[in-house]
Amino acid sequence: MNDKQKKPQKLKARLPRGFVDRTAGDIRAVNEMTAKIREVYEHYGFDPLETPLFEYTDALGKFLPDSDRPNEGVFSLQDDDEQWMSLRYDLTAPLARHVAENFNEIQLPYRTYRAGYVFRNEKPGPGRFRQFMQFDADTVGAPGVQADAEMCMMMADTLEALGITRGDYVIRVNNRKVLDGVLEAIGLGGDDKAGQRLNVLRAIDKLDKFGPEGVALLLGPGRKDESGDFTKGAGLDKEQIDKVLFFVGITDYAESAARLAELVAGTARGGEGVDELNFIGALVTSAGYGPDRIKIDPSVVRGLEYYTGPVYEAELTFDVTNEKGEKVVFGSVGGGGRYDGLVSRFMGQPVPATGFSIGVSRLMTALKNLGKLGASEVIEPVLVTVMDGDVEAMGRYQKMTQELRAAGIRAEMFQGNWKKFGNQLKYADRRGCPVAIIQGGDERATSVVQIKDLIEGKRLSGEIEDNASWREARVAQETAPEADLVAKVKEILAAQAEDRKRAGDGFAIPYDPAQVGDTDEND
Repeated sequence: MNDKQKKPQKLKARLPRGFVDRTAGDIRAVNEMTAKIREVYEHYGFDPLETPLFEYTDALGKFLPDSDRPNEGVFSLQDDDEQWMSLRYDLTAPLARHVAENFNEIQLPYRTYRAGYVFRNEKPGPGRFRQFMQFDADTVGAPGVQADAEMCMMMADTLEALGITRGDYVIRVNNRKVLDGVLEAIGLGGDDKAGQRLNVLRAIDKLDKFGPEGVALLLGPGRKDESGDFTKGAGLDKEQIDKVLFFVGITDYAESAARLAELVAGTARGGEGVDELNFIGALVTSAGYGPDRIKIDPSVVRGLEYYTGPVYEAELTFDVTNEKGEKVVFGSVGGGGRYDGLVSRFMGQPVPATGFSIGVSRLMTALKNLGKLGASEVIEPVLVTVMDGDVEAMGRYQKMTQELRAAGIRAEMFQGNWKKFGNQLKYADRRGCPVAIIQGGDERATSVVQIKDLIEGKRLSGEIEDNASWREARVAQETAPEADLVAKVKEILAAQAEDRKRAGDGFAIPYDPAQVGDTDEND
């Protein structure tokens, strides 16, 4: 018998499927982008709000994406008082809860924006994550569709503030009341048809992904995907399918308005929806937002069940190259609509609301493709090296580091094994540090420091071939009094900035373009 104790197995480091780590470049790019979005929202008079990641599950309601998934599409746990809590799947349901809970203190109309992570208990895949960031803006307590028109204008202004030019985007607008009228006209009105209506909504929401043929299958008997998985269809007959496909296939609203009005004739909601679409069209046109920016488009169908009126989607219209090398239109980067019933669930009285959500990572990918993001300078820290480990020397190094920081210069004192000085310079090289500060015993005795321009030094090592070139080059290392440390470092950093400007390299932040797929529906 082997009495030897078994060696414990090393824990495997692994990331759960559907989740990603965010690097410094990702985070800086997001911060750069969201700062511009916030500026537009604030300009429109919206105020920030933050809600928790968890909500009571019943507060999220039945309006969940992918209800065929475990836990109805959300991640849930039971509290010690046996109440179920779930990670929020969007930022709208928590807002509805917040408004209802604080209704007497809130000034209506309540205009707010929120940015944060949301979670979907869905099957992950390429560009489809279980955790992603959204950036929402909402108006609660405004019943007129002028509030929806303003949301569309704010979406357009936001995209332009981010550097997306006219012609590269369009805000497409539809109305769920019109769709309700179409569904009623084909025999799907009434409470007993609610489940079938929801299946129809989910089917036509996949128009961009599967095309008319795929949607026809989802409206009818069902569709089998490439993996062999079968999605049950809504069970419509051919005549019903043809009418739905006509509605979502309208590309020129003006040309098709008469036939659409005829299709929804006799349905009160359908007629009301057409009137609201026409009103929004007139408002945005009066404000100078033509169809090149905001367009009435009946093919827009937001998939969540809680939308009750106008729905809208921000779509980027320029081509990008996908992973197969094919040119494809970038597509949706966000959307939203009116959800008059969501807050009312808590109140027992009507509370109108409208809002939209931006998919942060997907929009960030678009901006990277356009070269509109990540081009700002991010300077790595000046490295104060460590030559001696006694208290007096360490105190001097730390003092120099703090003086640089106090002057607004990013700096760090080397915190690794200082006894191998060469490793410190290797660290500085790998980190991309622009400058190294060196002070040994001799320098300390005379209160001077060696200041090494690491960027210039790297260039010189590859370019200088003779003494004449060396004499003409900028000095890569110099000795300066400790008192002049900050001024000398600023001088070197300014010279490096000028070199970058002349070279036109932009000092771009690295970014992984695989981070896509987090619009309001995460698909």
